[in-house]
Amino acid sequence: MNTEETQKVMKWTRIVLIVLAIFLAIQALGSFRGLTYTNPVYNSISVNGEGEAVAIPDIATFSFSVSLDAKVVSDAQKQVTEKMNSILSELKAIGIEEKDIKTSDYSIWPKYSYEPTICSPTYCPPTRQREDGYTVSHSVLVKVRKTEDVGKAFALVGDKGATNLSGISFAVDDEERVLDEARAKAINDAKKKAEMLADELGVRLVRVVSYYDNIGGGPMPYYAEGMGGDMVKTSASSAPSIPIGENKVVMNVTVVYEIR
Repeated sequence: MNTEETQKVMKWTRIVLIVLAIFLAIQALGSFRGLTYTNPVYNSISVNGEGEAVAIPDIATFSFSVSLDAKVVSDAQKQVTEKMNSILSELKAIGIEEKDIKTSDYSIWPKYSYEPTICSPTYCPPTRQREDGYTVSHSVLVKVRKTEDVGKAFALVGDKGATNLSGISFAVDDEERVLDEARAKAINDAKKKAEMLADELGVRLVRVVSYYDNIGGGPMPYYAEGMGGDMVKTSASSAPSIPIGENKVVMNVTVVYEIR
C-alpha cells in the first residue's frame, strides 16, 4: 500500500471515529435526560387515623341590641346611647373587660305611618305614606371569659331593657391545644394500624413518605356537642341557668409509609 492510499484510509478512519463519537454523545445525553425526569417509585401503604379530644368550654359569646324610636334622629340616638352606656357599665362591673365588648351594628332608618283614606262606592284611593319618626338600633357582641357569669350577664342585660338577646355560643379559648391533642391521637392511631398491617403483609416500615390532615386552609374540623355538663349558677334569682356542656374535636389524618 502506497503513501496516498494510506492517507485515504487514515482520513476515513478519522471521519468514522468522529461520527461514532457524536452518536455516542447523543445517546448518552438522552440517557441523562431520562434519568433527570425519572421519579422514584416506592412500595408503600396508606393508613388513616382518627383521634378526638374533649374540652370544657371556657368562654361564651352572645349579642344584644338596644332599639328606640323618636320623632327626631338625634333624640333617638341620645336615648339609645344612654341606655347602652348603662348596660355596658353594668357588664364591666361584673368583670367583663372593654376588649371583650364590640359593636357589631349601628343602624338608623325612618319610620312610616299610613293615613287612612275614604273610599267611595266606586273608587278607593291608595293609602298615603308619611314619615313618622326614626328608629335607631345599636347591636353589641359580648365575650364572657368566666362561664359562671353568663347567666348573670343575661339577666343584667334583660333587666336594663335590651332587645334581641341572642346568639349565645360556647367555645374553648385555646383551640390549638385541643387540636394538637386530637392530632397526636390520630397520628398514633395511624401508626398502630400501619405496624399491624406491615406485620400481616410481612414487610417493614421504612419511613413516612407523606402526611395529610383535614385542617387544610379552611375551617378547622371542630364539632361542638352538648353533653350535659355543669350548670351555670348565679346568686341572682332572675338569672337563668345555662348548661355549657362540652366540646369535642375530631381529627382525621392520612399517613403514607414506604415499605420494604
